[in-house]
Amino acid sequence: MLPLRDEGLRVLKHEQRGVLLNTIAGCYSVVGDSEQAFAYMYQALRDTGPARGHGIDAVLYCNLSNELLQLGDFEEALRHVDQGLARSARMRNPFLRSVLWINRVICLTEMGRAADALPDIHEVLALPPDPSGRGANAKHFETLAIAALAARDLALGERLVRLALDSPGAGLPDERVELAIARALLAHGRGDPAAALHALHGASALARDDAAEGLSLRVRCQYFHCASVLHEQSGQAGAALAALRAWQRLHLLQAQRASRARYQAAALQTELLRLRQRLEENDAKRRATERARAALAEANAALSRKVDEVQALQQTLREQATRDALTGLFNRRHLDDTLPAMVALARRERQPMTIAIIDLDHFKSVNDRFGHDVGDQLLVAFGQLLGDSLRDSDVACRYGGEEFCLLMPQTRAEAAQRKLEDLLQRWRRRVFELDGLTLQGLSFSAGVVDSSGRPHAAATLLKAADQALLAAKQLGRNRVLAAATPAAA
Repeated sequence: MLPLRDEGLRVLKHEQRGVLLNTIAGCYSVVGDSEQAFAYMYQALRDTGPARGHGIDAVLYCNLSNELLQLGDFEEALRHVDQGLARSARMRNPFLRSVLWINRVICLTEMGRAADALPDIHEVLALPPDPSGRGANAKHFETLAIAALAARDLALGERLVRLALDSPGAGLPDERVELAIARALLAHGRGDPAAALHALHGASALARDDAAEGLSLRVRCQYFHCASVLHEQSGQAGAALAALRAWQRLHLLQAQRASRARYQAAALQTELLRLRQRLEENDAKRRATERARAALAEANAALSRKVDEVQALQQTLREQATRDALTGLFNRRHLDDTLPAMVALARRERQPMTIAIIDLDHFKSVNDRFGHDVGDQLLVAFGQLLGDSLRDSDVACRYGGEEFCLLMPQTRAEAAQRKLEDLLQRWRRRVFELDGLTLQGLSFSAGVVDSSGRPHAAATLLKAADQALLAAKQLGRNRVLAAATPAAA
């Protein structure tokens, strides 16, 4: 926010100021601070318009979409990519358009719309090659290969993997990890799960390195998600669960950074409104008294509307920070904030508190057979069932994916187990008519633990509930299993 108060920056023309702010954002992007880079690019975009920006706004849309990709906000990134493509349509800048196309491929792939990205892949491949063989811009064949394979175009994916292997790339960490993912997806598409896991293992050490320079959170999340799926399909439940946990940790970090960036954007909007008001007041002093009064009244009304919009946006962001957008239940962040306080209260009042972790059985097979839209509808239905079945004092959270976590104060594990078993029977009796499909006989597995006779540490209780859930799944799923007391264990 400092450049907004710099007198030297204020006297620059709009397009000059936009270029300078974009340069500052690039410096933050290089050191990996996507949140600050996002804020400065957003500010630069406000200072640069299509009528006077001479194409700088198209560059800003491109850079802004790239930072949003790193923050995991793919829908917003796609919106900026499309705006950048529209602005650059008449520009003779194949480099810029290739970057925008590649960013669009990434957005669509991460949003589960890889098939929609195939035309963009062909646009990038159609760019004339330069002496390096990689086109007007580094074509990121490994990134395009992942999208093609996700769209089940095995032939195109195989071609892109060969191009990635043959290209004289820089061997950057992101490229190395994405190439491993692409090779694993190709082997999986050929029906060779062992080769797929072997290809993925080659980048395991790099993907797990939290200190690796040049390795983005987005690519690391993509790696562990792929690893979880491949291990699960190979019957390696332990490895799949470990990869899923790693993905959840990185995804939570990515979500936290995105949330902070959104708050910075809201604060920036308020700052811009404040400066706009000052400019309007200075202009009003040069006018006749009556015109100045009218202009000032209009500016105040506009400011009031903008403040209302910013306040509404801030409220929405606060709600999004603690609520799962799909099910409406609390999210993992709210669980992490609430659980220690509830455990401490149970300890002070010497009352038991139960934690339950629920996992919908064979949920991935539902997604694979019927599509993610059907899976999402099941998640929404289960969230509604939880919300309708719990007490006001209970807390229901979406733990991640198809997992849910319940916090039940003043409740012992036995009572919670009976309640969840009743919930399991109600879930099994549900019949879903979704898009012409009939689903019934669905089940879940659950692990239950209470704080009686255990260390009152939130992490300890969560781990015990998770172990009970794992035991329930190993016993054949479709059951609720309470963790043994420490004495019995």
